[in-house]
Amino acid sequence: MDEHIKNIIKGGKEAEESLKCFVEEASQIFEFPELNTNNQRKQLWEALFTLANTANTEITLTNCFIAIRILSREKVGLNELITEEWFKLIQKHSGLDDLNYKFNASKLSLAIEVEKCLCNVVFNSPVAAGLCCKNGILEQLAQRIRNPRENKIPEEIRFYDVKLIFLLTALCSEIRSKVKEELKGIESLIKMLDEMLKEAAQTSPEKIILDDQKVDLACEIFKALFNITLSYGIYDDKEENEQCEHLVALLRMYLLVPTNDKEKGLALKNNVINLLTNMPNDTFKNLITPIQPGQNLKPKFQFEGQNMTAFYEILMVLKSKFNNVEGVTKQYEVLCPVVTVLLKGANSERAIRKYLRLQILPPLKDVHNRPEQGSTLRNHLCRLLTTPITQLRDLIADLLFILCKKSVKRMIKYTGYGNAAGLFAQRGLLGGRSDKGEADYSSGSEGSETEEYAEFKHGINPVIGCYEEPHPNAMENMTEEQKEYEAMKLVELMDSLTRSGTIQPCRVGEDGRPHPIEHVLQLQEGLKAQQVHNEGDSDD
Repeated sequence: MDEHIKNIIKGGKEAEESLKCFVEEASQIFEFPELNTNNQRKQLWEALFTLANTANTEITLTNCFIAIRILSREKVGLNELITEEWFKLIQKHSGLDDLNYKFNASKLSLAIEVEKCLCNVVFNSPVAAGLCCKNGILEQLAQRIRNPRENKIPEEIRFYDVKLIFLLTALCSEIRSKVKEELKGIESLIKMLDEMLKEAAQTSPEKIILDDQKVDLACEIFKALFNITLSYGIYDDKEENEQCEHLVALLRMYLLVPTNDKEKGLALKNNVINLLTNMPNDTFKNLITPIQPGQNLKPKFQFEGQNMTAFYEILMVLKSKFNNVEGVTKQYEVLCPVVTVLLKGANSERAIRKYLRLQILPPLKDVHNRPEQGSTLRNHLCRLLTTPITQLRDLIADLLFILCKKSVKRMIKYTGYGNAAGLFAQRGLLGGRSDKGEADYSSGSEGSETEEYAEFKHGINPVIGCYEEPHPNAMENMTEEQKEYEAMKLVELMDSLTRSGTIQPCRVGEDGRPHPIEHVLQLQEGLKAQQVHNEGDSDD
């Protein structure tokens, strides 16, 4: 390959053939350390620019841009190598300098390679990304996606146009407001989503199915919209609120639309969920619709006359993530968006909260296993109440607490006091006191106590959250002197661990939060009965 690089730099008759060979041999290579000597990298870029400017065939021109795409996988020297002249060449051969550009078969193939090249350059070069926001490329992209049908933009080009808008709004946060307000990017992208569903309906009127190409385009649109809508909900804007309402209704349709490929379908759902995290809570009502006459839905898809299929799909995405997430470090990025959406939904509508509670915290039947043991959604979520990823832990604790209507007793019943202790400590609820927000919920019953729970209720240990066989009393046959001796041993051990800094004993203060003590004997001061009772607990 070194010989091919030398021939390209040298130019002449052999350059085109060497370029063709270089493109074929380097297609799967991502680093070129040999270019770091003798200024070869700069010489190769300049030779490719010259060749692209003088190419007599579109094959050679295409190979030039393929070579640049391959070379731009590396960040080395990219900021210095990309020039305004290169950008002009890119605009010319991608049709970004002419809205009336005609994409015939050969030009389409070239334009696709040019935009792939631009995507790599923008992603790996902050300088290139900044230049695109200043040299008119951003405005040209926004103009082209505004009326893709009128401008006769092929779907393949639309994909890369939107991908570039996603990259630019991700890497240059300062342009998001410009794309949103001045360039009307949100309206254009929403319009594209609407039109794709209409096109799919025309192709298959009986049952709408998104083909792979449309799924890929939709995913890029959702990613671009995510960046642009990060400021949603900050300002009380009527037009923005209406836009949100329409967008959430569209997201529901994309969440439920069938796809040909299962993996692409899951990617589509993930991108819908990510975008939903930016939507205001009060728009989540658009994810549910009244059940229409003659609409036969399975019980799991409906609740109180509402079609809950969208939330069922979101729960299934969460379940699939629990089964596939690898390692603690990835828990937050993988699970946070879907848990956030469920929390926002539970906070938005009473019917959504009650449905989610029925799916996540159904009436208890399994009382012999700890809440964190098993494979149900409740089991998975309870396990994460003690994860070291604090942001995720707090998010899940908030979701479960909302589903329990902010009732401490109900939270203990479904998760166990030990798992929920962190939440109680943060909110000042240690000792069993009630949360102020509990009064915001109706006292109507949401489900009856199961026979299994009622039968074993007397033996359920509230700390671990499940039935525990009675233990023999370890002090039953001890004398008073022996009991006192064991108690003093325990005090001395705790005092020793406290002094060494191994543990920090606390007591519950008047604010319901833990307060550190200086000496073990302080635990006796003002001791109050703080037993956690399950008596009288129900599903109301």
